[in-house]
Amino acid sequence: MSSTEPAARSTAAQASATHPPRRLSFWIRELPFTLVLILTIAGVAYTSFSKKPIVGYWEILAPIIALVCVGAGWQEAADKTGRLRLVVTQALHWFAFLLVMNMLLLPSVQRNFSASATALAIFTLLALGAFTAGIQVLSWQVCLLGLIMAFGIPAIAWIENSALLLVLLAAVVIGIGVVIWWHWHERRAREG
Repeated sequence: MSSTEPAARSTAAQASATHPPRRLSFWIRELPFTLVLILTIAGVAYTSFSKKPIVGYWEILAPIIALVCVGAGWQEAADKTGRLRLVVTQALHWFAFLLVMNMLLLPSVQRNFSASATALAIFTLLALGAFTAGIQVLSWQVCLLGLIMAFGIPAIAWIENSALLLVLLAAVVIGIGVVIWWHWHERRAREG
C-alpha cells in the first residue's frame, strides 16, 4: 500500500462529504419552483372560496417569483453586467405584472368581474408572467412552472363550476369505500 492511496481516499471522502447526493440536491434545487406553484394555487383556491380578491397576497407573491427567476438565471449571467441586466429585466417584468394586476383590481373593473373571474385572470397573468420570465432567464423550470399554471386554469374553472358534482362524487366514493371496508371487516371477524 502506497502513501498516496490513503490521501486519495481522504480526498474522495471529503469531496463526498461536502457535496450532497445528486438526488437530494435535485430536490433542493427544485424546491423554490414547487413552493411558488403551491403558493399560487393556494392563493387562487382561497380567492375562489372566499369570493374576495386578496391583493396583498399577489403583491407579495410576484416579487417572490421574481426572486426565484433571478436565482434560476444567476448562473447563466456570468459577469456583473449580466447579473445587473437580469435583476433589472426581472424587476421590470414583474412590476408590469403588478401594474396590470392592480388594474384588474380597480373598483371600476371589479364591477364587471366576479371574485372567481378575477382570481382566474390573475392566475392567467401569473402563468404568462412565469412562462415569459422563464424564457428571459433561459430556465426550463420557470417555463414549466408557467405551463403547469396555464394547464391549471381550465382545471380550476372546471372545479369551480362542478363543485356540487365533485362533492357528490366524493360522497359516493366514500360510501362505496365504507361498504367495502365493512364487508371486509365482517369477513375477517367470521374467519378469525
